[in-house]
Amino acid sequence: MTTTDDTKTEYAPETGPRLRWAQLAPDVYKAMIRLDAAARQGLDPTLCELVKIRASQINHCAFCLDMHTKDALAAGERVERIMQLSAWDESRHFYTERELAALELTEAVTVLTDGFVPDEVYEKAAQHFEEAELAQLISAIAVINAWNRFGVTARMTPGHYQAGQHK
Repeated sequence: MTTTDDTKTEYAPETGPRLRWAQLAPDVYKAMIRLDAAARQGLDPTLCELVKIRASQINHCAFCLDMHTKDALAAGERVERIMQLSAWDESRHFYTERELAALELTEAVTVLTDGFVPDEVYEKAAQHFEEAELAQLISAIAVINAWNRFGVTARMTPGHYQAGQHK
């Protein structure tokens, strides 16, 4: 840890994660792996990676950004689409209407600033996804948000992930 003043202590990322939660709570980690696999079933893998990257951007999870950006690139996703994700609403021409609906839903589920997902956001997503697929998409969004909370809280260190390592 590095101290910047008397009241604030910052984590020094070069020393590794502050907590190796997966090793300390292996049953939770294994359950998360199974939950992640179940949530992805039936969803387009590229769409899943875009959703995971966007939620990870919002949640400031550097570890998950590293992982899902590498996985998306390895799966053939274009660099420019990944680069524009943080400004997707201003870069709509890079994405399909279906992807835009998924990204908007990802933001609504991830942020929950008003305490709910707005009806218009949900309805837009429902127009582009069949009910079962929408349930899977919501599940995938919830799961990446859970992963982000583990990653950010444990301060998992980005940069060491190899594409496809955790598939």
